[in-house]
Amino acid sequence: MIGQLIDGKAIAAKLRGEVAEAAAALRKHPGIAPTLAVVLVGDDPASAVYVKSKTKAAREANVDVRDHKLPQSTTQDELMSLVRALNDDPIVDGILVQMPLPPQLDSDAVIRALDPAKDVDGLTATSLGNLAQGRPTFVSCTPKGCMRLLKEVNAHVEGARAVVLGRSLLVGKPIAMLLQNANATVTACHSRTRDLADEVRRADIVVAAIGKPELVKGDWIKDGAIVLDVGINRTAEGKLVGDVQFTAAAQRARAITPVPGGVGPMTIAMLLANTLRASARTSG
Repeated sequence: MIGQLIDGKAIAAKLRGEVAEAAAALRKHPGIAPTLAVVLVGDDPASAVYVKSKTKAAREANVDVRDHKLPQSTTQDELMSLVRALNDDPIVDGILVQMPLPPQLDSDAVIRALDPAKDVDGLTATSLGNLAQGRPTFVSCTPKGCMRLLKEVNAHVEGARAVVLGRSLLVGKPIAMLLQNANATVTACHSRTRDLADEVRRADIVVAAIGKPELVKGDWIKDGAIVLDVGINRTAEGKLVGDVQFTAAAQRARAITPVPGGVGPMTIAMLLANTLRASARTSG
């Protein structure tokens, strides 16, 4: 029996609709217009496509977008100057600096320079620190999207045994903290974990965000588990696959996300939700 397919596209569309309604309501107040500043540096094709998708989704959700496209040759001082200007701009509610940056630029310094009140990507030390303390302001978009997906499939997170594969600041660590805050018992796995398969086999919830194509085998999945596959990898044949062996895992899971079309669409939707939250906080 194949488990429930978690349709991230449909759930993200529903969330974008919720954002659009709330943004329209905010706009009824004089001088309030949720606004996202997007900074793209260089000519990375994947980043350009992603930014275009974010911009289109934002405008459809009644969120204004200010695009800032900088050349590949941009210096650290030039980028930092723009970030400071956006921090000080009262019109801008949220700032997204698209990663990765060209090699001459220090992304950590850029993240440190962001005003935490406009950190809609949830990457600053303030955002992560608040999350660790159980009082999140802005949560990294992909982990926040994962929690919404769990809610949509009526996952019983409290008391569940959750395994997170990967410990990045963008996904692994934030989702582990979110699950802990929701009273799950969380095991964070990584490249030094001994007997990874055994850890996964005990999990009621599996979040795979390790960047290894089909690393998680189908027979690792506990019967009735919920599987969120954050990975997106391109095979030698050009096929997109996740970190989980989907077909075999789907035979055992209660619910599972596909790749593509699972977790990915939720990232942009949650970016818009965070921008709306920033606008509401700023306007009081």
